[in-house]
Order: sequence, then structure tokens, then C-alpha cells
Amino acid sequence: MTDHTMKKNAASIPHSIWPADALRDAEKEAADALGITLFELMQRAGEAAFNVARQHYPDSRRWLILCGHGNNGGDGYIVARLAAAAGLEVTVLAVESDKPLPEEAQAAREAWLNAGGEIHAETAAWPEGADLIIDGLLGTGLNSAPRENIAALIDHANAHAAPVLALDIPSGLLAQTGATPGAVINAAHTVTFIALKPGLLTGKARDVVGQLHHHTLGLESWLAGQQTALTRVDAALLPRWFTPRRPTSNKGDHGKLVIIGGDHGTAGAIRMTGEAALRAGAGLVRILTRAENIAPIVTARPELMVHELTATSLEESLEWADVAVIGPGLGQAEWGKKALQKIENFRKPMLWDADALNLLAINPDKRHNRILTPHPGEAARLLNCSVAEIESDRLLSAQRLLQRYAGVVVLKGAGTVVAGDEVAISIIDAGNAGMASGGMGDVLSGIIGSLLGQQHSLYDAACAGCLAHGVAADLLAARQGTRGMLATDLFSTLVRVVNPDVFDTEDDESSNSFT
Repeated sequence: MTDHTMKKNAASIPHSIWPADALRDAEKEAADALGITLFELMQRAGEAAFNVARQHYPDSRRWLILCGHGNNGGDGYIVARLAAAAGLEVTVLAVESDKPLPEEAQAAREAWLNAGGEIHAETAAWPEGADLIIDGLLGTGLNSAPRENIAALIDHANAHAAPVLALDIPSGLLAQTGATPGAVINAAHTVTFIALKPGLLTGKARDVVGQLHHHTLGLESWLAGQQTALTRVDAALLPRWFTPRRPTSNKGDHGKLVIIGGDHGTAGAIRMTGEAALRAGAGLVRILTRAENIAPIVTARPELMVHELTATSLEESLEWADVAVIGPGLGQAEWGKKALQKIENFRKPMLWDADALNLLAINPDKRHNRILTPHPGEAARLLNCSVAEIESDRLLSAQRLLQRYAGVVVLKGAGTVVAGDEVAISIIDAGNAGMASGGMGDVLSGIIGSLLGQQHSLYDAACAGCLAHGVAADLLAARQGTRGMLATDLFSTLVRVVNPDVFDTEDDESSNSFT
């Protein structure tokens, strides 16, 4: 991920996400319902993109506009006409085809020509001194690698010194999945139209989208009456889950959590999970681990109750606990296997992570009281496929995991996907590259387990936990950067994140408000 991924998306970015195919059909339905022509929508799209370009690059005077042979290219012709009318020097390179242009794109092309504009072949020499490139090559209909001629234009744009503004989606990025099967535009800004597409938020999106902008093109009233299965979860939603506590609440009101794991040499994993649970607000946290781990964990964090994992202590703890978390540092030897076999009969909410997932892959089962939190490698083992297959369609992979194992699935990564059922799927719009370090998953397990104990549903605990985890990392990165971030560093910012009602009163000028 590049530095621009640290920038928070603008407040205008909606929380609803539309499947790419559904949005293409909905566009015409919305236009018809509001008495707007598709060409008028295209004009609005071009104007929205032009305004973003002028806002962020006010000094640019020589624009190079790359137009594909589709409606995305039509948007480009609109931008070209507006730029020329504003007195800018505009060069248009267009990809030709034996097939006719879509009706609206053809009208936009003719309007550009009628305004005195010229269209150059895709193979033409690029103008010297171009200081902004507008990417209108490929749109949301792409489902494979770009053809060789378009890939050459993409590569040329990426190698050019001028920044790129992408229309609707960076060319080469798949709108539904966020996959990049071939060449892809590396945009500094992307202006997406009508609604968000999943591929702008997960997969490889953060590498190439740049700063994301959104414009409804005047379809707000129609969109407000629609429902989608996908939701974008960002810091603005923190107050939904992290409400102020009652003044008379006590530790028994906020959950009793047992965490099982920490085989030889992995005391750190279980300790991080335990402390994360406390920092996220758990009332009581008990750890069951190897006897050798007890002293170091208690010394590091005396608020944790730490016991040796035995058949008796496990049975007693499962009776005592409201929630169980198993997996951090569990290992796949007999010690861990026996614990997992015992917890299989636990009927209260539970979370399985790390080696619990690797053992589950060997003996799959369905449980509706369980959250699974795999990273792509663990997900591949759970589905008996390759990591590449998981990453090629992260939403579909999460849904496949859900079908096979039930409960709630958290598919971790850039643009974490939380799947609860067919009408409850979220993409977490928080987090950064600093989280690519050991122990982050252990911390996440503790946060989600804590929220389960605070009586959130499995799905809400997963969404809120992933969000708090990512926002805590974003606050930390804003202060010190991403490289060298440790999982335990998050504890300092996590406490602030789970108390959004007091966040703005903190005297900390090194962080930016997210509420």
C-alpha cells in the first residue's frame, strides 16, 4: 500500500455498496424513474470529474485524456470539452474498435468534435509537458486483464510524471472484486459515480485507487429508497457500537471472557489477545495456557487472570465464561487439539483464530455460535484452494467460508470482509500497511471477543472489532508512520477509539478527529 492509503475517505463517501452488475442495471432504472436521460448522467459524471481535477490540480494546464471505447470513454470526452472551454490545453487519445460506441458515448464524442476538439489515435505520440492524465479507458464492465493495446497505454500512464485521475474506477481494476489480473492504472484520485463498487474498497484497491471521491449524479432520492446487501464500515460508525456506559455498571456487566492458547514459545500471542480484550472493555478476562507462561503474563499484565490449561480448568472456565476465544498460540499438537475438541461443545458465543482454524480445516464442521477470523492463507486451507483464489474474489471467498462453516466470517486483509449471511456483508474501510506485522491478528481476536462479552451479536462484534482495530492503527500511523508499528502499540490508541464520546475532548494535536 502506498502513502495515500493513509488518507481518510471524504465524508461524502456513502456507506452503502452496490454489486457492480446490479449497479449497471440500476443506472437506467434510476434515470427513468427521475426522468433523466443517460446522456445527461454522462454529462454530470464528466462535470463532477472535471471539478475534482480543477480542485486538486488548479495549476495544471496541459491535460491528456485517454478515452476507451465505452461509456467510460464517453465520460472522458465530456471532461475534454469542459477543460477546453476553460482554456486548458487538451489532448485526447482514443482507443478505436470495429464495434460502434454506445449511444451516449458517441454523443459525447461528437460534442467534443463539434466543439473543435481533435481525437488522436491510441498510438500517437504523447504531448510534451502534460501535467494531468485523465483515465477514461476502462470502466466497471471489465472482468479480465486489459487487452495488450490498452495495457500499453496503462503502463505509459503509470510511468509518466503527471498524476492520474481515474473516471469511475482505475482502468484494469475489477469493480466487483478489486482484483488486478493485468495492467492497472495507479491513480492519485478516483471519482466514482452513482454508488460505491466493492472493488474500490478491497482486494488491490488501496494500491491503485488513490483518494476516492464520490458523486451521485443527482440520483440521491432514488438511491435513498434502495437497499443493498453490502455496507462500508468506517470510523463514523464507531458511536453506533461504542456507546457511553451506565454510571452504575460493574465488571460483571461487561462480559467474562476465557482465552485458550499459548503453547510452548507463544506466550506473547495469548498475552496480546488478553490485553486487547481488556483494552476493548471486557469486564473479566481469564487465560488458560501452559504453566510456564503464567508468571510472565501476570507480570506484564496483572489484570489478567492466568491459569494452567488442564481438563479441569477448561471445564470450569467454560462454565464460568460468557465467551470463549481459542487459537492464539494454540499450536497443532495434541495439547491444542484436546482443548479444541473440548470447546466444540461450548454453546455460548466463541471466536476461533490462528491454529484453531488450521485444525478446523482438517475436520470441518458448521457452528452458528462462532466467529472465524482467517487471513488469506488460513482461508485457503479452510477452502482447500490457493491463496490466489481467495484474493481473486474476497467477497465470494468470505461467502464460501460462511456456507461451509456457518456463523460469522472475518476475512482479514486490506479491505477486510465480514460476512454474516446473504444480507449482512461489510467491508471495513480502516487500517493501513503498518498492520502487516506479527501479533495483529491476536489483538483483533481479543477485541472481537471482548465485544461479544459486551453483548453484541456475532456480526456486530466482528464489524465493530475490525473497525476499532483498524482505526486504532490509523491513529497510530498518523502520529508515527506505518513502518515499525507493533501490535502492542495499538493499545494506546485503542482505548481512545472504543470511547468515541470523549475522543474530541482529548488534548492530542498529533491525531485527527474521526467523528
